[in-house]
Amino acid sequence: MRVRKLTFAALAVAATLSLTACNDEDLTGQGDPSGASTVSPSGGSGSGGSDSSDGSNGSEKAGGQQDAGSGGGGAEKCRTDDLDISATDGTISGDTEGTVVVEFKNLGGKDCVLAAYAGVDLKTGSGSLSAERTGQEADTTVLKDGESTFFGVTYPMNDSGGSGVSVSALLVTPPNETKSFSVEWPSSNTLPVTDGSGSSVKVGPMGSAGQGGAS
Repeated sequence: MRVRKLTFAALAVAATLSLTACNDEDLTGQGDPSGASTVSPSGGSGSGGSDSSDGSNGSEKAGGQQDAGSGGGGAEKCRTDDLDISATDGTISGDTEGTVVVEFKNLGGKDCVLAAYAGVDLKTGSGSLSAERTGQEADTTVLKDGESTFFGVTYPMNDSGGSGVSVSALLVTPPNETKSFSVEWPSSNTLPVTDGSGSSVKVGPMGSAGQGGAS
């Protein structure tokens, strides 16, 4: 009995040593913190690191494209103070109506947005006369920095032989703005005297006239 007990004890010790050796081997291969940290940084220049880098660059590139897109689409409205507003006589000989061409030149240092129509009022000897929209369809215009767009203001010319109604200035208000700009009336023509039942002065949308003349 004593011999058998010693034998069992010896087997138990041997099994314990064997298990301990296996556990030590596993910890050595898998649990070395220095080995794990070394593999991770060096993998940055490998396929795993390359994928991570490409993903980061891809995100930055996509963000840049989005910013560029939103920068164009998110351009602010053109401010009156950023526009050089002028007017020229665009009437062509033989026309039954007179035409004034209004120019908006962007001097604001960045692109800006103009909606379809500006507001136009004529200062006359009989008071202020508001121009009505022609009703032409027009898209919103992105006016690039340093560039111009033109629109026409048409009016009936006085052919009655009388003095008619004199016009001294145009009061122009850019789309979606509240500040107006006064431009000297560029024509010698006068308006016919009317009964005041309605405006016969029409304003076209942005881009409805060419440079220096009617479209």
